[in-house]
Amino acid sequence: MTRADLDKQPSEVAAMFDAVARRYDVTNDVLSLGQDRRWRRAVVRALDVRPGERVLDLAAGTGTSSAPLAALGAHVVACDFSLGMLRAGAARRALPFAAGDATRLPFADGAFDAVTISFGLRNVTDTAAALREMLRVVRPGGRLVVCEFSAPTWRPFRTVYTEYLMRALPPVARRTSSNPEAYVYLAESIRAWPDQRALAGRLTAAGWEDVAWRDLTGGVVALHRAVRPAPAA
Repeated sequence: MTRADLDKQPSEVAAMFDAVARRYDVTNDVLSLGQDRRWRRAVVRALDVRPGERVLDLAAGTGTSSAPLAALGAHVVACDFSLGMLRAGAARRALPFAAGDATRLPFADGAFDAVTISFGLRNVTDTAAALREMLRVVRPGGRLVVCEFSAPTWRPFRTVYTEYLMRALPPVARRTSSNPEAYVYLAESIRAWPDQRALAGRLTAAGWEDVAWRDLTGGVVALHRAVRPAPAA
């Protein structure tokens, strides 16, 4: 199998997600064996939002991750750089959708109480810039929750998981996705993504404090949490 090009330009990644938008949620459910629902519930619990809080949901896609937060009374902005995803989401859900690049967010400093990004950080061309932008748009003391694919902690399972990504995922995607070739790139991007500790280091380097993570499904996914530090007295 030809390795996917992981040095895609933002416009190429956006176009890829535009192409899979119509059946994206269904395909994710099938490929994750239904685990994506559990992972998203974990994000909601980790954010611990209160009614009236302002939450930015980055890489929100069709708003699947945003809707449960809005149901808790939070004021959620679903932001994505794929216009195809945003159009699909707006047709399904009554949420405020906004187009935006994670490395240059169109929001004021300290505009949100919390920010979250699920399964999208590895698709950003400049991870460090995105983490700094998230820090900028959250108020001092505000929270960050990153839900992303990671490294399974049990070595035998890690081998099985890698084989699934590269051998089973593309054929399944061909039967369920509107653009199965995109899932070859997605599988490669998961394999190339840093493990739990390395991502925690990136969060700290970007200026976040109290960085911690929790493994889900044996480390297939990791939930990283952090806080924007208060200004020095």
